[in-house]
Amino acid sequence: MKVFKFLLSFLITAALIYLLDHSWIVKGNRLPPLGKFLDPFHGFWQNIEQKDDSTHTEPLVIPGLKDKVTVLYDSIGIPHIFANNDEDLYFAQGYVTARDRLWQMEIQTHAAAGRVSEIVGAIALENDRAARRLGMVYGAEHALTGMMKNPTTKMMVEKYTEGVNAYINTLQDKDLPFEYKLLDYKPEPWTTLKCALLLKNMAKTLCMGDKDIEMTNALKLYGKDVLELLYPDREPVGDPIVDNANGWKFKPITFDSVPRAVPDEYMQVAKLPGADPTTGSNNWAVSGSKTATGAPILCGDPHLNLSLPSLWYVVQLHAPGTNAMGASLPGSPAIIIGFTDSVAWSVTNAQRDLVDWYAIEFENGKRDKYMLDGKWTDAKKVAEQIIVRGADTFYDTVVYTHWGPVTYDENFKDKDNHKQYAFRWMAHDESEELMTFYKLNRAKNHNDYLDALNHYSTPPQNFVFASAGGDIAMRIQGKYPVRRPFEGKFVLDGSISSNGWQAYIPYDQNVQYKNPARGFASSANQYPVDATYPYYITGVNFEAYRNRRINAVLAASNKITVEDMMRLQNDNFNLKASESLPIFLSQLDSAHLSPDEVKAFNILKHWNYINDKDSEGAAYYEAWWNNVMPLTWDELEKNNITLSRPTTFNTIRLIKEKPDFIFFDIQGTPEKETAREVIRKAFSLGVQDISTWKKEHGDIVHWGQYKDSFIGHLLRLEPLSVHVLAGGNRDIVNAHSKTHGPSWRMIVSLEKSGVKAWGIYPGGQSGNPGSSHYVNMVNTWVDGKYYPLLFLQHPEASATTSLLLNPETK
Repeated sequence: MKVFKFLLSFLITAALIYLLDHSWIVKGNRLPPLGKFLDPFHGFWQNIEQKDDSTHTEPLVIPGLKDKVTVLYDSIGIPHIFANNDEDLYFAQGYVTARDRLWQMEIQTHAAAGRVSEIVGAIALENDRAARRLGMVYGAEHALTGMMKNPTTKMMVEKYTEGVNAYINTLQDKDLPFEYKLLDYKPEPWTTLKCALLLKNMAKTLCMGDKDIEMTNALKLYGKDVLELLYPDREPVGDPIVDNANGWKFKPITFDSVPRAVPDEYMQVAKLPGADPTTGSNNWAVSGSKTATGAPILCGDPHLNLSLPSLWYVVQLHAPGTNAMGASLPGSPAIIIGFTDSVAWSVTNAQRDLVDWYAIEFENGKRDKYMLDGKWTDAKKVAEQIIVRGADTFYDTVVYTHWGPVTYDENFKDKDNHKQYAFRWMAHDESEELMTFYKLNRAKNHNDYLDALNHYSTPPQNFVFASAGGDIAMRIQGKYPVRRPFEGKFVLDGSISSNGWQAYIPYDQNVQYKNPARGFASSANQYPVDATYPYYITGVNFEAYRNRRINAVLAASNKITVEDMMRLQNDNFNLKASESLPIFLSQLDSAHLSPDEVKAFNILKHWNYINDKDSEGAAYYEAWWNNVMPLTWDELEKNNITLSRPTTFNTIRLIKEKPDFIFFDIQGTPEKETAREVIRKAFSLGVQDISTWKKEHGDIVHWGQYKDSFIGHLLRLEPLSVHVLAGGNRDIVNAHSKTHGPSWRMIVSLEKSGVKAWGIYPGGQSGNPGSSHYVNMVNTWVDGKYYPLLFLQHPEASATTSLLLNPETK
């Protein structure tokens, strides 16, 4: 009996050890070894930080530093780095950023490189294949080549990398960020290539959009006249970023026009998802002639996917020759959006089309050679080895051509293709964006700003600027190919090299102006320039509402204060609704509405067009609008043919101006509908959607609840995410939709007595869910409030905590 009890106890113990020491897959999700994860000395308990941060840490000896560095942390966790030279400045930036955001830095660069399957298994395989076939590493390698040619940017990425690795080398198992313990893996050394990958990952978000395949299909289906009606390059909305009619005095580069080269077959591919349509941004600078203090005010709020850890990491960088503060990207040196003692800058996405697709003709099925200019030209094959945790390694072959990688073929996203398509992307080229930010972080005036932007190529951005000297400016900066009319709008013939980009717009001919007469410069992703600008411009789509609301408020305002600018950044007025709802309501027959529809009609009739979180009208309008689009454009849902919907603005314009347009005929019904019937049916469906929602949530619908915005953890884990009740929406200045919104709000008053700044973002400085600085800014951000940014001038200033980094030799 004793032997039996011993054996039973031994087997149970052995089974528990085995179960607790191994990771398991449950419903597609990998669980960590629970023994290690729950270990009180090394597990996740060690990631729960004390809220009392008042104690000062002992000096740390850090190999690789040349001199001592002082890092002061303020009450919201922002590090203020004081170094005695540039090398130590970027070393320390890498160190302190990794200290707060190491896991985020690694998972984002793994995603860019197509390596997430190594960590989470087969669930990430398709995304990894997509990253490889889009040439993300290919582009990062070229970018790194450009960085290494410049001694300054070479120093920046090398020292930043050394700093990240210096922090990694201090880590023991108990110190690992929470997600490493949850996923049961350890960080690998940081590399300079990862800095480039981080920047390419941002370029993917901002300038990988295109409609070439969709436009080619639409042209074949509907013809040129209908195509230009549905998808005009320039919508009749006005208010471009720069309106300089007949003021362009340079001699543009021109080419002889060439006919469109449209493939014979439809483009039948399961196209990779493009950028989220809610991705965008606002920025503006107001001249001192319109402000209460007489000093320029600059404002910026980039709208991106809201995540935890937060996309941005706020930092101050102080060294001889530089004192800059603002938002950095974890994984890249320098400050991307911010201010110095003398200037401030912010960016919005320029929306330009920098992607082209080329149909490739291979000699045979081996794909060793492809046709180019009448000759069979050697292709380059890259064997991609994708390690998949818990499964066999996956192998994929990506063929590279003169244009770039062949993304779509019979092995990837195939839907009975007859040809294969190569991907030409501006972000694949060599570049030196880091030099732009190095110089902006040291800028003193408008000339410095222009000099900095002359190093910037991609992703193209609308750089707004203001200086304590009184100047304001806007420059739409990027490396833009000189395009012939309609070039880049359709898939091109890849067998002719002259179909490629033959020249680039000189930087001094990019759209720009300084000190406009109206007293402010602004951008919100709208069409960039007036019709007299001599170069052809095309893009995925340009914004039509936020920019006009911003400009109307600024034009009507004088004696502007910082508080006025805070209110404008949080403005919830729905210009789209104010222009469309009266027309929609006029199409309804109030005598034939159901009781629920009558209630909705009256709510909408008395709505003030403001998308506050408590608004009922905003919820009813959005439910209505969400049914208008699919009913109108149901013809575009064709099997195996890739098409895209026209823009919101153009849809409303067609409802107003062409109510009998053939596309308003709803497919699947025997009647021939017009815009009136579409609007009426969409209204009924929208009211039904609200009624269904009420069954689960209560009798009154509020916009914040109906929108149900959330800030999701990068692992998409609900317990680590945050749901918020907030106003705003896409097409609104406060562009907070369900998952996207203002990722960093900044306001800078450039007063000669000293720059003053305020900022906020939805998250916190720490990437550790156990930290008091993980989500401490979220509620402040939702409420439209700001923190004054502590812009320190010397390392002896008071702070909540300090971190002293000393070199080995001193």
